[in-house]
Amino acid sequence: MFALRNALRLGSRSPILAALAKRGCSGGIPVDDVVNGLTEDQIQLMTGEHVGALAMSEPNAGSDVVSMKLKAEKQGDYYVLNGNKFWITNGPDADVLIVYAKTNPSAHQKGITAFIIEKLMQGKMADMYTRLSSCRQYVYNVARACDKGHLNSMDCAGVILYCAENATQVALDGIQCLGGNGYINDYPMGRFLRDAKLYEIGAGTSEVRRLIIGRAFNAMYK
Repeated sequence: MFALRNALRLGSRSPILAALAKRGCSGGIPVDDVVNGLTEDQIQLMTGEHVGALAMSEPNAGSDVVSMKLKAEKQGDYYVLNGNKFWITNGPDADVLIVYAKTNPSAHQKGITAFIIEKLMQGKMADMYTRLSSCRQYVYNVARACDKGHLNSMDCAGVILYCAENATQVALDGIQCLGGNGYINDYPMGRFLRDAKLYEIGAGTSEVRRLIIGRAFNAMYK
């Protein structure tokens, strides 16, 4: 779509800096694949807010695409992809990958399917898990000290500050993981964010808690 306009645009950029033209070209490659057969859930990928990448080449399959080895095996309602990809255009910067895999090897080129895969979803979930675990341990340690009568203003303010700000970040990551669905009221992520943000404001703001911790440090090293 708009092939002539894109050709003129890329041609005008090339004399200035070839990388600009290459960037525009490589960014458009996954768009063409997504446009064909777009579903309602995938329309949000076309808002211009996401960077796409094309994962087609493999260590032993470059120009000869049909010889790719990566396979997609259906397991229940999902597909499991097994194999490797190489020279992924836009790979380091992409939010979403268009990954080509063989679903029917005997059908040759007609047995290849394009899969839309969100990149690094596991990474965000790992960050959310580690934030939760560290907050939980901090709370338990301060509560244990409280039971033993070993209280100090630094940890009382610190545990609220740390947990409140991490809760806000986890809620933001949850919204990001769900994309547009995380933003609308059909899902509870927006409420989670509002609830978490309250703990940075109510019963003493994060700034006040930092002030308490800072004063405690100053008192220790007078």
